[in-house]
Amino acid sequence: MNGQNNSDFEGMAGKLEALGSPVRLQIVRELVKVGEQGLAVSALQDRVDVAASTLSHHLRKLMSVDLVRQERHGTTLLCRAQYDAIRDLANYLVSECCIEETGESENR
Repeated sequence: MNGQNNSDFEGMAGKLEALGSPVRLQIVRELVKVGEQGLAVSALQDRVDVAASTLSHHLRKLMSVDLVRQERHGTTLLCRAQYDAIRDLANYLVSECCIEETGESENR
């Protein structure tokens, strides 16, 4: 795992696993589109076109790996993307990009 500690590796793997579902990936993308304001669960349900119980299941999974959070505002339950966690995941994926690439002059 080249310098990555095991807990980082497991945590990132869990996030990627959660995003491996097309519905969960769509949920995160919809939440990213709307920004910090988030979306009410009912509006999110309309956008992803799934049953409420199915949406709830997928949201629980995304919250368990800290990619989404929910907040109650009166009678409205808002969902928001966890941008820091999403950025950390993207950065993790490219953090070792090209470190083993050799220069053209070294190949001769």
